[in-house]
Amino acid sequence: MTDPLDKVPSDVPPDGHAGASPRKAPAGPIKAVPVRHYGRWIGALVVLVLLALLVRAFADAQIQWSVVGDQITNGTFARGAWETLKITVYSMVIGVVLGAILAVMRLSPNPVLSAVAWGYIWFFRGTPVLVQILLWFNLSLVFEYLDLGFLYKDEMNQVMTPFVAALLALGLNEAAYMAEICRAGIQSVDAGQTEAAHALGMKGGRTMRRIVLPQAMRVIIPPTGNEFINMLKTSSLAFAIGYGELFLRGREFGSRTLAIMEGYIVISLWYLLLTTVFSIGQYYLERYYARGSSRSLPPTPLQRLRKQLSSFRVQSNVGGVKV
Repeated sequence: MTDPLDKVPSDVPPDGHAGASPRKAPAGPIKAVPVRHYGRWIGALVVLVLLALLVRAFADAQIQWSVVGDQITNGTFARGAWETLKITVYSMVIGVVLGAILAVMRLSPNPVLSAVAWGYIWFFRGTPVLVQILLWFNLSLVFEYLDLGFLYKDEMNQVMTPFVAALLALGLNEAAYMAEICRAGIQSVDAGQTEAAHALGMKGGRTMRRIVLPQAMRVIIPPTGNEFINMLKTSSLAFAIGYGELFLRGREFGSRTLAIMEGYIVISLWYLLLTTVFSIGQYYLERYYARGSSRSLPPTPLQRLRKQLSSFRVQSNVGGVKV
């Protein structure tokens, strides 16, 4: 007989089957509690307070905001902005084309080409842009005539106008920086790409145009966009030789009306407008050339906004009924 006081062994489940696994209570849903970051909210509050104080200070300052509103669309500033944009585009074209040539020369196994390219980059990166502008503008002090033989001959004063002097200084200076950007982009392409192209019978020039440069554009485009935006602001140095770009127009307006701060504010707003427009263009250009480097491109700001709006609509539907 079995003693009724005997206990069931601890390793035997309640149903009496020794091989059965012990029953487990059903797991409930995990409730995730986000960590509270009080420091972030305190920092955000401090930043908002400082911004509010800054806005209030400018609102109470002795600035004629009505003048700023009237002059923002004034034809004088609009013409200055057009001249700034024109000199920027022309200078960047010179800088990009000449910079690509200098980059290829710098990477050339020919020691003469490599040395000349290095010397060019060394000189133009080592001297200030304002000094280069003044050097070109005062070239008539050392060369009375520009003599190109039977092609062209004229006095240097007639040739070296403020526009030409600013264009040469900004374009040639930009070429030195673009040469280094292009060189970095070319060197970022794996050497095996060039070897494979040569194995297929491609010449050096065709390999550079068809194989290397298209892949290097992904590295070249972002800093080139930054250089373009920087050129928009650097072109203001041309005021020193009387070229009628945006900054000179603002200075003349302040001297004529004594609304000096208002003129500088209008100048700043125009520069902000130009840089914003081209920054948007740079963003989409970078996305275009990044297509082959990543499987999925990050969403654009417009796509993110649409996604947030769609998720808000989904959350606003409770049980299939719109709230």
